[in-house]
Amino acid sequence: MMKIAVTSQNFRTITPHAGKCRRFLILGKNDQGTLVELDRLDLPKAMAMHEFKGLQHPLFEFDVLLTASAGQGFIRRLQQEQVEVICTSATDPYRAAADYLEGKPLPAVEPHDHHRQKAPVMPKLDS
Repeated sequence: MMKIAVTSQNFRTITPHAGKCRRFLILGKNDQGTLVELDRLDLPKAMAMHEFKGLQHPLFEFDVLLTASAGQGFIRRLQQEQVEVICTSATDPYRAAADYLEGKPLPAVEPHDHHRQKAPVMPKLDS
């Protein structure tokens, strides 16, 4: 059975910052083929991927992770464990998971690079 983890700090919507997220909805299809919540992960701070230094992590057990945003390092780390990471602007975890399972494209967002420096904002000059 395919298991989909969804970053969801409030357990209602897809939330950003996958590397810092500690709460995940776990979705999959039941025996009747209906998409349901299988479980929830509520991890301690040390288990957020941004802080995690171990070899085995609960997120490595899933097939797919849906999130509103993730950094390249997070994506690479999960890909090493055969977990597909999808960054999407979709907000409804169930609709996004259903669309994914049906092969429908999800509205995508680019992975972020939180190590890249932003260009400084220049003050406006009065003429």
